[in-house]
Amino acid sequence: MQDSELKYFKEILESRKEQIIKNIRGVNAELDQLSSLELNDEGDHASVDNSSMVESAIIQQQEKELREINVTLGKIVTGDYGICEMCEDPIGFQRLKVKPHAIY
Repeated sequence: MQDSELKYFKEILESRKEQIIKNIRGVNAELDQLSSLELNDEGDHASVDNSSMVESAIIQQQEKELREINVTLGKIVTGDYGICEMCEDPIGFQRLKVKPHAIY
């Protein structure tokens, strides 16, 4: 892969990483607000519990993607970026454009 392509993907990955970190902070702030609410009845409790479960699932997914991005940024440094982990063939440019942290 050419240096210009590596730079392109590195910038995309770093931008996405910043966005995810910002999203996680925002969702954590929402969870803090939900936990500080005074709830008066079972309906309120059910609504808050449901919202908390959804927010927690979002955080888990975002943290998973963040870990994948961090691994991928490490691969850029070591020169292993864009190589399929199963067959060790290059991953196509178009595939990487869609999912820059693809491993297959």
